[in-house]
Amino acid sequence: MVQLTEMEIEIAEYAAQGLNNSQIAEKMFISVHTVKSHIAIILKKLSAANRANIVYKAMKNKLIE
Repeated sequence: MVQLTEMEIEIAEYAAQGLNNSQIAEKMFISVHTVKSHIAIILKKLSAANRANIVYKAMKNKLIE
């Protein structure tokens, strides 16, 4: 079972809402660089090819709704 941190789940949820890195950073009060780093980690953890695939796999694994 894939495990994401609370921050990674929050970022995946915002990605599912269609927000870009800058918008996610603004909502979470973190830097764009931090968002990009977390996206890269999520891609690796979920073996995802891109952001859309992150959303699909996160939903499939019931990590986000």
